[in-house]
Amino acid sequence: MVAEHTIPRTREEVELHERVRTLLDDSSQRDNPMREVLAELLERSEQQRGRLEKLVRISDGYHNVSRTQNMDLIREYDRQIMRLEKLARISDRYQSQLIALNEELKTLTLRDPLTGVGNRRFMTDRLREESERASRRGVTFSLAILDIDHFKNVNDHFGHDVGDAVLCRVVDTVRSCLRDYDVFARWGGEEFIIALPDTALDVAAAVCERVRREIEALNVSCDAVTVSVTASFGLTEHIAAESPSETINRADVALRRAKDAGRNRIFPA
Repeated sequence: MVAEHTIPRTREEVELHERVRTLLDDSSQRDNPMREVLAELLERSEQQRGRLEKLVRISDGYHNVSRTQNMDLIREYDRQIMRLEKLARISDRYQSQLIALNEELKTLTLRDPLTGVGNRRFMTDRLREESERASRRGVTFSLAILDIDHFKNVNDHFGHDVGDAVLCRVVDTVRSCLRDYDVFARWGGEEFIIALPDTALDVAAAVCERVRREIEALNVSCDAVTVSVTASFGLTEHIAAESPSETINRADVALRRAKDAGRNRIFPA
């Protein structure tokens, strides 16, 4: 609702208005020829003042409407800002969850679910990195393929639960013999690969011998049975400019020779 507005009169205007009104009310001036003109001027002045007051009311009303609209726009703007901030917080939370899920997925794709060590893909990536590092720095690394002897017989005679227990114990044993920066992964089935950075063949052979003895001494108890196993090793040293797959193939040939020679031994190539 628009409030009524009256244009205030100055003191001079008030005095003049009173003087004119007094003259018009004076009966002695009734026959004065200027009285009618003066009365008309007063009436027109009041009409003009009325028009001005109406314009002021219209102007004030427009100002009030404009101010109300502006306040509505400000409130709507604030609501939209709050909504965008909420969406940003939700987006940040989902982004964090997505990053965490991606990291978890990456871990799952690079880890063997049974033993917890790296899988074939993990080892492939690491061997490529080691090969590039060896070429760049002019160093070498040794690689061994470890195969649990007669592992199929363990699964056939005692079941896969016992076989899984053997794999996990072998993994724990191997890891306990390695350095923090050595690389160890399950290559497939009962085969594992050990990569020893900055390690010559003779030193690697000593490491593998220690691992072999520790595995030979294992007694794995599961489902009321106790199982002992041994392992064979094919060992080689990476040659500059060769690919990781060539190094692996040479170690695999050495592993077959270790098995042909009676198993539970290390065969270097």
